[in-house]
Amino acid sequence: MMTLLEWLTSGTIAVPGGSLSAPEVIGNVFGLMSAVLGMRRYVWAWPVGLVGNVLLFGVFATGELSNVVSEPLWGQAGRQVFFAAVSLYGWVRWSRARRAGGAADGGAITPRWATWGERGQLLVAGLVGYAVAYWALTRLGSWGPATEAWILAGSMLATWGMARGWVEFWLVWVLVDVVGVTTLMQAGYYPTAVMYLVYAAFVVLGFVVWWRAARRADQQEESPEGDRSLPASAAGEGVRA
Repeated sequence: MMTLLEWLTSGTIAVPGGSLSAPEVIGNVFGLMSAVLGMRRYVWAWPVGLVGNVLLFGVFATGELSNVVSEPLWGQAGRQVFFAAVSLYGWVRWSRARRAGGAADGGAITPRWATWGERGQLLVAGLVGYAVAYWALTRLGSWGPATEAWILAGSMLATWGMARGWVEFWLVWVLVDVVGVTTLMQAGYYPTAVMYLVYAAFVVLGFVVWWRAARRADQQEESPEGDRSLPASAAGEGVRA
């Protein structure tokens, strides 16, 4: 009888007309849970996301779970490694902000828009990241390196923006999802492609929630009657996108 660990790494889930990969489905469920917690700015978003990263790395690094392509999707696998690294950073950063008092509305951090200088840094990092990712993926033999490189680079930017607390992070995710759905459908990773569609709708909602939270924080700062008792560390953390 298959153990729980074996099922999580190589099991299947029966569906009408066939079956789906258990690690692919469960990994994406953990990813969605992390996104929901992140929208609410809960610290638990990071450790929950780490579980999904581990499961999905195994899915894409082998390339064996697709019925369409045999090559690994190294762009998808590589971004799970980056997610894990940034998740540790975000976990520490948000935990510190929470211990310092957190946001006035109960979140770990207070949302904010990135400065123009920070946006410029994101743009440069995105261009460099795409070029490096494309170069690496073509040499690794990844399937669809042109689109995979953007998925990898864009995901890096978005996750970093989330850890820093920038509202723009949600907008980067929209661009990642648009490319990701098409690529994953063509490669035969249907559960992940469907999850990307769910993410896309959720990202729009998340952007609105964070935008409103950032606006409320700005209004508090501008109002003479606003609450000036917020800890400086919480105000400085900014919004997590």
